[in-house]
Order: sequence, then structure tokens, then C-alpha cells
Amino acid sequence: GLIVLSPVLLGVAIAIKLDSRGPVFFRQVRMGSGAREFRIFKFRTMYTNAEDVKHELAHLSKHADGDDRMFKIPDDPRVTRVGRFVRRYSLDELPQLINVVRGEMSIVGPRPLILDEDRHVIDWRRRRLNLKPGITGLWQVLGRDGIPFDEMVKLDYLYVTNWSVFQDIKLILRTIPVLFRSHAC
Repeated sequence: GLIVLSPVLLGVAIAIKLDSRGPVFFRQVRMGSGAREFRIFKFRTMYTNAEDVKHELAHLSKHADGDDRMFKIPDDPRVTRVGRFVRRYSLDELPQLINVVRGEMSIVGPRPLILDEDRHVIDWRRRRLNLKPGITGLWQVLGRDGIPFDEMVKLDYLYVTNWSVFQDIKLILRTIPVLFRSHAC
């Protein structure tokens, strides 16, 4: 996948460098299978000071209605011009193929949560860590970041407890049209 997509990866990397200062990749610690932490690779879609100003924008989170477990801002002002395009078509996720090659992720699996989100996953829900996190999964095809936290964790649990190769193939096929559907960044 990395070889086939290398022209796209190169094009996105050049666009990011021309659009704003900072590194091409964004690396963040996520929780992986077996409760092992790993650094996820994504294309950087925000300005380099995005984490520094996050607390100032908490009131804009679409989950600000008392559920602080997820932080998502519609039309996030920290996102660069190129970042909006890259996010719209999920191109920021492509570098996760590096994590797949490294054995930290798979193509399909539970959502790779940041550590602040993972600490809210308790009891039977921890079974989501029995499989490697995926670039896509049930949460991706059923609503992406529009799904409430509890529902997303349940979807991951259902995926893990009902895993099959056939289900993975179906999820990959269902992901393709989602990538081309316009959605907010």
C-alpha cells in the first residue's frame, strides 16, 4: 500500500510543507493491543501550536455537552487550509500504513484512542484491546467522529467479539465510499 500510494503520499507531504510551517507528520501516543502504547503516524493537518491552544477551544467541542471524553470541533480554527482538504478525504490517515507495517496497527480494527480517551474505557469494554487498532472499522463506516463515545466503544467491542476475515473485507469495501463522501473536518 505504501508503494502504490507513494505518489499521493508525496503530493500531500509537499502540499503540507508549502502551506504551513512545521513537520509533515503528526505523531501522537495511542493505546494499542494488549494495552501497549505506540506512536501513530498521521499527516499534520493543524498548525504546530494546536495542542497549546486546545484548552482555549474546549467550549467549541461538539461533545462539550458534559461528555469531555472526546474533543472534536466542527470547523476547527487550528486546521490549516491544506489540512481541511486532507481531512475531508481522510488522506491524513494514510501514514498509518507505516504503523501497519511496524505491526502496531491493522487495516481494520478498533479505533486507536488517545490516552485521555482510553482512560475512560473500563470493565468489559477493555476487550477492545484484544485486537490491534485499525485504520478503519465500524466507527469509521457508521459515522466517524459523529458517534458518541459510549457508542463508539460498544462498536469496537462488537467488532472484537465478532471478528472475522469476511467482516474485515466488508468493512474495507464500506470504507471506500465513506472516503469520497464530503464531511466536515
